[in-house]
Amino acid sequence: MGQTLDITAESFDVKTKDGVSVVDFWAPWCGPCRMVAPTIEELAKTYEGKVTIGKVNVDENQELATRFSVRSIPTILFFKEGVQVDSILGLQPKQKFEEKINALLDA
Repeated sequence: MGQTLDITAESFDVKTKDGVSVVDFWAPWCGPCRMVAPTIEELAKTYEGKVTIGKVNVDENQELATRFSVRSIPTILFFKEGVQVDSILGLQPKQKFEEKINALLDA
């Protein structure tokens, strides 16, 4: 069963270097982050084996938030072969995430 990975500064480059990756930058105190979390979990199940989906707690990994200029959360970044190619800021419908993921998988 697909699940999200907890990503840290130490594991970030390894976890996002191959294929398509989706990384949710969040914090436990963030209301919108908690609201988008079920969507991220559903995507992990839907795209299991095709897409790496992970979460970065910005409170514990501030250097990653700085590295990717994450200034507000939730921020969801999309990577292909380790390169950031797209992003979504804030709470969005599941369909928007699926459109971006499918476009990257089809490219």
